[in-house]
Amino acid sequence: MSDAGGRGAGAARPGLAGDVGPVRAFLEPRHVAWSERAGAFARQVLAPRADAATDQDARVEARALLALMGSAGLFQPIGDRDLRACCLAREAVAAVSPLADAVWALQGLSVTPLLLFGSDAQRARWAGPALRGELMGAFAITEPDAGSDVASLVTTARRDGDEWVLDGHKHLISNAGIADFHVVLARSAPDGGSRGITAFVVPAGTPGLRFAGAQVLSAPHPLGALAFEGCRVPDDHRLGPEGGGFKVAMATLDRLRPTVGAAACGMAARALDEALAHALERRQFGQALADFQLVRDKLGRSAIELTAARLLVYRAAWEKDAGAERITSEAAMAKAFATEAAQRVIDDAVQILGGRGVLADGVVDRLYRSIRALRIYEGATEIQHLIVAGQLIAGAEEARRGAGAPTGSAPSTPAARAPGDAGEAGA
Repeated sequence: MSDAGGRGAGAARPGLAGDVGPVRAFLEPRHVAWSERAGAFARQVLAPRADAATDQDARVEARALLALMGSAGLFQPIGDRDLRACCLAREAVAAVSPLADAVWALQGLSVTPLLLFGSDAQRARWAGPALRGELMGAFAITEPDAGSDVASLVTTARRDGDEWVLDGHKHLISNAGIADFHVVLARSAPDGGSRGITAFVVPAGTPGLRFAGAQVLSAPHPLGALAFEGCRVPDDHRLGPEGGGFKVAMATLDRLRPTVGAAACGMAARALDEALAHALERRQFGQALADFQLVRDKLGRSAIELTAARLLVYRAAWEKDAGAERITSEAAMAKAFATEAAQRVIDDAVQILGGRGVLADGVVDRLYRSIRALRIYEGATEIQHLIVAGQLIAGAEEARRGAGAPTGSAPSTPAARAPGDAGEAGA
């Protein structure tokens, strides 16, 4: 099947999507080698499969992609806690297959809580096989009435001897119905606010856990709802301390958010590659599109935004790899800017390709449908802005207190207390 520019998906080339030059200052030689390895695998193995995905077969294809990436070692940086390598992997994968990137993302979201808070037995049972691509994970937080406000979730966890009984519903859960295990947040203390939430690992097939139906996105993605109906989970499936679930979630998101920005960079770079190739090849009014100033403006602006996004992403990843305890603000900046910039870059690519840019079997159209979700999941752009502002204000008020100056009152509205800005979660 041909893409919008006339080249098959399997013909994806490194181009801007494989260029680590702009961020080399944040990388070590091993990262450059890893980027080349991940990029080659993505282009040779994942790209030829990218055209095949539809909403109906995405659930089957996701399992196949899991096995392929696992056997190639693409999940290993998650286990190594090498955030720069994780970002390089997602950038390479997202450039050729948004569905494969979604699979990678969910392995990261489900394994990272186990690495940060799990017991040795939990890591051996679930994390190790997941990193090898043998088990698929899911990260179940979102509910019909609890999205960005994680502390408002209502799925309950009631202790009954050595077990917990979970009741409630989750929706918009990636890998719902196909995951082998789920990291689930549930309310264990009715009046405990964010400190009344506990995290659990719930294996597929647990009595009382039911797949409640698929939910269809604009881009192929295995998404659905889960129902917990008297679902009994042993206490040794609890992840972290009782009441520590909010911290589990925030620490996980703090670490994974830069990789969302990296995926956006991969998608944007691929779109810019396609737009540049088309602008050079396509002739209108007796000249190449690349000769028109308005087209050059779009190409130049896109290149600037892509480079700026990459610098924010790899700055955040470098900070974490260098030992920073938290990168809450850096991660929020990276995710917010990179995903919004990628949306603009891809939209400009569609404009440059014209009618070919909106063909459903085209690379650019696939990227256009896929990038939109990245601006929402793992904290919408607006939430990232609130997080950055909260960190900024807190730092300024601390400085003023140190100087003996009066400070304003602490933020008290739900919006001002966006997840991650109140210091409740370490990374």
